[in-house]
Formats: sequence, C-alpha cells, structure tokens
Amino acid sequence: MTNVLVEDRGVVRIITINRPARRNAVDRTTGDELYDIFRRFDGDDSVSVAILTGSQGAFCAGFDLKSIAEGGTLGRVEDGGENELGPMGPTRMVLSKPVIAAIEGHAVAGGMELALWCDLRVMAEDAIFGIYCRRFGVPLVDGGTFRLARLIGQSRAMDLVLTGRPVDAAESERIGLANRVVPSGTSLDASIELAQELAGFPQVCMRNDRQSLLQQWGMSHDQALRNETRIGFETMNSGETFDGASRFAGGVGRHGKFSED
Repeated sequence: MTNVLVEDRGVVRIITINRPARRNAVDRTTGDELYDIFRRFDGDDSVSVAILTGSQGAFCAGFDLKSIAEGGTLGRVEDGGENELGPMGPTRMVLSKPVIAAIEGHAVAGGMELALWCDLRVMAEDAIFGIYCRRFGVPLVDGGTFRLARLIGQSRAMDLVLTGRPVDAAESERIGLANRVVPSGTSLDASIELAQELAGFPQVCMRNDRQSLLQQWGMSHDQALRNETRIGFETMNSGETFDGASRFAGGVGRHGKFSED
C-alpha cells in the first residue's frame, strides 16, 4: 500500500495520507514521503494550490507511536539550507504556494500540527481537533505551539495545549481554527472548490501578498510596511497589475464581481 497518494485535478494537487489502519498516523517513512511530495509541488509550475487530506474518513492521528513500539524510529529533523524536514514531514517548510487542509474525522496531535501548517482549514462538521499527545508525554515539535497561538491567540491556545481536550468544528470555527465548516464527507469537495477559486486569481500577486503576510511576524510596523511595499512593487513590475487594471478599465469585475462571465 502506498503511504501517500497524489492526484492532480487541473492546477490543484490533492495529497492524501493513506494509512487508514493507523488512522493515517505518520511514521518516519511517511513523513519523509510527504516532505518530498510537497517539495516537488512547490517547484512544479503546472499546479497552483495543494490540498492535504487523509483517506477513509480520518485526517491524521499524529505520529505513529505504535511504529516506535514496534522498533521503528522517530521522524527526522533537519533545519537549514535546502533541508527543512520535520518529524511529520513538511512542517518546517515555507512554501511559495498555498495549501488547504481538508479535514474529516480526527486531526489530532501531530495531525493537528500538519493542519496548522496549512494556510487554510476546511473542516467537516463532525471532525475533531485536539492535542491528544498531551496524555502520553509526547511534545509538540512540528510548530504546534507557535502556530496555534498565532492563529487563535495565546489564551485559547494555552487552554488547548495544556488540556489536550477535543475541539469540535463549531468551536474551531468560532475561535478561528477552522476557516470553513462543511457537511460531513464534503471537506475534500469544498476544498477543491476553494483551491480552484484561489488558482483562478493572478498568481504572482496572490503569492506575494501571502509571502508578505507570512514574513511580517517578528517585524516592527515600519519593517513590515517596507517589506510589504518592496514585495508589492515586485508584483507591479511583473505586469500583472497593469494587466488587471486594463481588464478593469474594460469593464471586468465591476461592483465587486469576481467572475469575468
């Protein structure tokens, strides 16, 4: 059985963790495979948006502790240079293109960290987040502590990190952990629709604005503004802005319309 499945739907790449017998928990081999797949995605000009999901109704149960008990090894960590490998795979990578998490079932422990690494989270109404590894003394080492706090604020993040309690879809949407909540069984379809919407925008501008948003952490107000301006002028110099202004002058997109039909 292949641990990770890859399928392209036009300019959208669907990446599916495929270890249903372990609730799609990630062992070292799977983490390495996910890393390689996302590295190839980032360098592939034929695709614009990736979706990360899990097979057979589960997103990911975290790192596969059973594999360690059976003599397996912990995931590798490599920081620096071209190697940005986390125990769960791609969690130390900063991609140039967006990734959407399509979440069914449980996204817990390291699986929750994978979802936090993604840019957006589309969550089924009966799906669950949770730092379930709290029960076993397994730490968050795939960015969970700082990404969670940046997404939902330190107070709420502290609650989830200290207690490890389950967080349902309604609460996840209310506190900003989930971007969309959809009927059970439809998270992938909804994510594909969202990904196609993102892929339809001028890509240089969208990716550069995304880059500016990611880079502003740790910058002062003035530094962030200068960085935004520098990146913005790169977009303008690419020709996309002039092209967009010309289309608008020709009557496209009036009154807030996103479709050019």
